[in-house]
Amino acid sequence: MLSALIWIPILGSALIGFWPRAVSSKIVRNLALAMAGITLILSVILAAQFDLNASQLQFAEFLPWIDVLGLNYNLGVDGLSLPLVILNALLTGVAIYSTDESIRRPRIYYSLILLIMGGVNGAFLAQNLLLFFLFFEVELIPLYLLIAIWGGERRGYAATKFLIYTAFAGIVLLASFLGTVWLSGASSFDIVGAVGASHLQGALPLPLVRQIVLLAGVLLAFGIKMPLVPFHTWLPDAHVEASTPVSVLLAGVLLKLGTYGMLRFGLGLFPDAWAVAAPWLASWAVVSVLYGASCAIAQKDMKKMVAYSSIAHMGYILLASAAATPVSMLGTVLQMVSHGLISALLFLTVGVVYRKSGSRNLDVLRGLFNPDRGLPMIGSLMILGVMASAGIPGLAGFIAEFLVFRGSLQVFPVQTLLCMIGTGLTSVYFLIMVNRAFFGRLSDLVVSLPQVRWGDRIPSLVLAVIIVIMGVQPGVIVALSEKTAIAMVANVPPQVNAIAQNLP
Repeated sequence: MLSALIWIPILGSALIGFWPRAVSSKIVRNLALAMAGITLILSVILAAQFDLNASQLQFAEFLPWIDVLGLNYNLGVDGLSLPLVILNALLTGVAIYSTDESIRRPRIYYSLILLIMGGVNGAFLAQNLLLFFLFFEVELIPLYLLIAIWGGERRGYAATKFLIYTAFAGIVLLASFLGTVWLSGASSFDIVGAVGASHLQGALPLPLVRQIVLLAGVLLAFGIKMPLVPFHTWLPDAHVEASTPVSVLLAGVLLKLGTYGMLRFGLGLFPDAWAVAAPWLASWAVVSVLYGASCAIAQKDMKKMVAYSSIAHMGYILLASAAATPVSMLGTVLQMVSHGLISALLFLTVGVVYRKSGSRNLDVLRGLFNPDRGLPMIGSLMILGVMASAGIPGLAGFIAEFLVFRGSLQVFPVQTLLCMIGTGLTSVYFLIMVNRAFFGRLSDLVVSLPQVRWGDRIPSLVLAVIIVIMGVQPGVIVALSEKTAIAMVANVPPQVNAIAQNLP
């Protein structure tokens, strides 16, 4: 079952990319959508068969591969990875469906998207460090090409910047993984045990100093991928130049490789070092939250504003991870899922505004709520996404942020209160965006807007419904992740609380 989640999209990518005859864009699009749909159905079936009372890995698959390297085909899923696998399949389908049917070079385009989908699933399911690294790197070149070929005017600059940052992150990550195996004397790169109580096969306990050095490398690599300040500058450029479907994947799924890796391989493999670093990680989270929110307020480009909001929301995940309590860990999972859904909805609605009006500039747009010549439904969906991102009760963002803050407050009260200011700033910059773009008289520079087809509305409507359902009834994801969240913090030394309380 787990292999199917990886190889169905990859084989679909190969089928589309290497089909020997010319195929119409519509057929290619439908085939890619079918592959994403099959993967989504399989992931839902997997969730239905998932044992909610078990914290250990389930549906494990193991196949010896290259023994001399310690590389094995080792897969497993738990409450941390399963929601992200489902999210990946859902948002890939949304990205494919929302792609313009007349897109240039459709075979290459859809082939790259499916390849990213398979690689991301492989990273979420891999239980071998080298296998994870291989899948982690699989998405690098496809995403570079998606930005460089189908991006905006400065697509070459944005794509190259993304490539340099993430390639450097990969080098640092590989060095950390190799150092972990070498210093611990592990017999392979296989991970034994569930997250939070995991270690490498045959590894000896590492001294605290070595743990801290290796953890620093892991945090740097995944801090670039998330991204966190000051390694964030590639993200706004990539979002602005990327097409709307690519932005959906980038914010909704690919950033989660950073948060997932930080938990799986940072907290999971180096719990003692994590306890020492936790206060500094919480302070780093504050910087990312407040800086990202402040930059968002200053933006004129709607898409850039949403991009900076993602940087701020990644800080919430870092704060909850640093606190390392069962409640905060549950909050990290819900925050990853809710941010994926909300950011996808916001990028979709911003994309429709840009496609219909020809602008994302808040100095140009005005009055788009006009019921006759504006975009009233798109505006309503955007407001719902804005409310969810700001943590309004009844929507997905609220329960995620509530668990993050509730679980972190007892460990890092000052840092949590400062991060809560970021929630208020979220309301400020999104209120600025909605007020300028949608209220008032319709701008003279934007008139006679084309009618929005139902095909443009359906992806946003689907995400909006899921956001509301998750906000009203978050119990499904809570049930999937609760046992894993408890297991995540089982091996983190309790002195993390004492360290936090003794900070000046």
